[in-house]
Amino acid sequence: MKLKVADYMTKNVFTLSPEDTIEEAINLIHKTGHDGFPVVDDSGKVVGYISSLDLLKKEPKKKIRDIMSRHLYVARDYMDLRDIARVMFRTGHSKLPVVDDDGKLVGIISNADVIRSQIERADPSKVEKLRRTIEKVHGISISVGRGKVEVDRLIPTQTKVYADELRGRIYELRRGLAEPLIVIKKGNKFYLIDGHHRVIAAKKAGIKSLEAYILQIPESVELGIEKLVRKRGIRSVRDIEVIEDTPHPLVEITFRNTTR
Repeated sequence: MKLKVADYMTKNVFTLSPEDTIEEAINLIHKTGHDGFPVVDDSGKVVGYISSLDLLKKEPKKKIRDIMSRHLYVARDYMDLRDIARVMFRTGHSKLPVVDDDGKLVGIISNADVIRSQIERADPSKVEKLRRTIEKVHGISISVGRGKVEVDRLIPTQTKVYADELRGRIYELRRGLAEPLIVIKKGNKFYLIDGHHRVIAAKKAGIKSLEAYILQIPESVELGIEKLVRKRGIRSVRDIEVIEDTPHPLVEITFRNTTR
């Protein structure tokens, strides 16, 4: 279960048209904080790329088509993320447009996304480890799939999230980052194993469903998490408390280390 570009690329991409002006590109930089954008034509096909360096000392009314880079490196959503990381490192690119078979834009992958893949908790290797553990403990064989799950149907397995981490997750969701939950499905119940901050962020953003890795467990098997949920009286995501005054433990440690 290798990490793919599709798992970490940004789907909601800010773009420019060849007919846009330098002035419009600069305004988009101010609006988004990004340092470069794919240039797409009316059909959605990627025809160039413009970076903040390309805009230096250019006439504001000049067209993007006159200065954009036409020699492009692009990625495909099915590619191994490690291969893309190598390309970006060797070519010095911080972002690569992701295109389909017709050359149309479907996303963008950045070096920040590659870094995120290395610290992201909900990756395929963690799912596979969880699957093997459950199979070994209970002597069963279970299947793993991908699909959408309704946020309101999820039963949490933890009761607290941190407000500072939550703000980051809201930002990521609004950017359209593909970051799946890990869910165990047993009968008509969906137990949330990983992604509690993401789920609360989705609730606040009005998002009804999220992509998830779904582990299908036979109803005859009783899991330890079920006992935990019953003991704590957890029924829905409404039972999750948002901790406002205390920073996420990792943030607190980082803060302490940098103030010595």
